[in-house]
Amino acid sequence: MNCGDYDYIWQAPDWPDWHFDLALLAKPLADVSHAQGLLIGRLADVGMALRDQASLAALTEDVIKTSEIEGETLNVASVRSCIARRLGVDIGALAPVDRHIEGVVDMVLDATANSQAAVTGERLFGWHAALFPTGYSGLSKINVGAWRDDSSGPMQVVSGPVNRQRVHFEAPPAKRLEMEMRRFLDWINGDNNTVQEPPLIKAGLGHLWFVTLHPFDDGNGRMARAIGDLLLARADGTPQRFYSLSAQIQRERKAYYDILERTQKQSMDVTPWLSWFLTTLHQAIDQAHLTLNAVLAKARFWQRWAMTPLNDRQRKLLNRLLDGFDGKLTSSKWAAIAKCSPDTALRDINELLALGVLKKNGAGGRSTSYELETDLQ
Repeated sequence: MNCGDYDYIWQAPDWPDWHFDLALLAKPLADVSHAQGLLIGRLADVGMALRDQASLAALTEDVIKTSEIEGETLNVASVRSCIARRLGVDIGALAPVDRHIEGVVDMVLDATANSQAAVTGERLFGWHAALFPTGYSGLSKINVGAWRDDSSGPMQVVSGPVNRQRVHFEAPPAKRLEMEMRRFLDWINGDNNTVQEPPLIKAGLGHLWFVTLHPFDDGNGRMARAIGDLLLARADGTPQRFYSLSAQIQRERKAYYDILERTQKQSMDVTPWLSWFLTTLHQAIDQAHLTLNAVLAKARFWQRWAMTPLNDRQRKLLNRLLDGFDGKLTSSKWAAIAKCSPDTALRDINELLALGVLKKNGAGGRSTSYELETDLQ
């Protein structure tokens, strides 16, 4: 037994009466609020178009990273295209999008853009159905748009090989879910943002509470982060997102799982979890300044080259570089991405070299790669 005579937090006699030391959390709360103010101040000065671009970048990262945490890799261009289409942001040519990407985007956008709407069981079922449009998780058929029924045994979070699995956590039995989720939804929709439970604290509690209940067969982590994003959007008072907590959690993935496991096996005093949550949120907001820097640099770049005749292939690849190209850009990658011949790719690149837009890296030949001139970024 880890805490008295129970293994998991949901078995505690005072569950779910959350306890936390607001005095210990006062400084991280103040630090996060200050960081939010600095970011909003910068965004107020850049104009609506650039704010839309910053929001697009943050939401794209959020969708990509919330899936990466679960070991799933989504196509960045497709995610960005899907979000841009939903937001009405012009990014030029759009990449093809599959049903799965649309589902994750739908959930994230509904959580943030419609944060003030009530969170109901039917709404959560809709999110779940959007995450699993085929009714399968990998090769396994799952209950979609319904609470889990534990027909295959208790819901456990495990790791390791099949014959030596380690159980990190076991969720409440399915027979308790109707009551547990009703209590959770009453809390999330209630007007309980008081001095004792500030909105940012509520966001941290909502994330923890949902992932502890683990009410679905799969997708619980992504949905818990969406619940947290919804509550953060309520706390911010704006449907636009300019930072990604999921991206920061991905960067701190091991620490995230460690603090989550410790919290779920201890008492109802969740001060350490909330302290970690607020620190991670602060780091996410700090990271948003770097995203905004990139958006502003891209705007300055295109202002500088607005009158220079460039073909569609060149514009597409330059935008890929400005958005953060994964790896090194070679002539062969140019040809593959632009869907052109190697000769055409090299001609495009040489034109940009002559203009001073690109510069060479490497020793020449096949090892040559290209990047933007430093003073243009």
